[in-house]
Amino acid sequence: MVNFQYKEFYDVEDLKTVIDLLRSKDGCPWDREQTHNSIRRNFLEEAYEVCEAIDNRDCDNLKEELGDVLMQVVFHSSIEEQAGRFDLSQVADTCCKKLIYRHPHVFGNVNVSDTDNVLENWDQLKRREKKQETTASVMNSIARSLPSTWRAEKIQGKAKKSVGFDWEHISGAVDKLYEEVAELKEAIEKSQGTTGQPDNSSDVREELGDVLFSAVNVARMANIDPEDVLHASCDKFITRFKFMEQEALKQNRQLDSMSLDELEAIYQLAKSRL
Repeated sequence: MVNFQYKEFYDVEDLKTVIDLLRSKDGCPWDREQTHNSIRRNFLEEAYEVCEAIDNRDCDNLKEELGDVLMQVVFHSSIEEQAGRFDLSQVADTCCKKLIYRHPHVFGNVNVSDTDNVLENWDQLKRREKKQETTASVMNSIARSLPSTWRAEKIQGKAKKSVGFDWEHISGAVDKLYEEVAELKEAIEKSQGTTGQPDNSSDVREELGDVLFSAVNVARMANIDPEDVLHASCDKFITRFKFMEQEALKQNRQLDSMSLDELEAIYQLAKSRL
């Protein structure tokens, strides 16, 4: 057993102590073996669980999930401390210096008129700090680990903000979406061959990507989060599919025994009622 002092209430320093003990030679073999890469997905999952708690307005769960994210921060910092590169205090130091630098209207003599002015200054300071001299370099810095719809939205937003490269009206974005759908259809028809099924050709992949990118553009111009609406569509499909299963049971049948026409008929019924 490791030497540890139990308390009624633990703080951040105690969390660091717990992680360090878990990763010590007398601690937990699993924790000791972990690397940044091995727990990378865990970090993402914990962040999404925080978002779930926020969406559900569940404060108790939010407290727990924020703790899990904090644990990930401390864990990754512990890995780096053992490697002799940096520790948790240096992480906090870097964060504080960044916040102070990017808030000259609070910690300096810069005057701002409104929130938009604050964000403009933030972007300018960030570009100077990261030595991003071109809009393309700013786009390139957007994390590839983001959900692809958010990454697309941020890239499109940078194009608009930096050089005004955007549709004047949302109708232009919708027309572009129709154009990309037509090009996807053409690519699929060309790739079908004798089987009647499209192959996984580079053209189909490219055109499908363009359709998704264009759909995000429409969402952005409508001030709609593309992730939110896609999640809503997923939930709607699940609800309708549940109805289909229940309707099939009323007929003493299973969905997998029905023809495609019968399935479509039940789906349309679900669509009309839900």
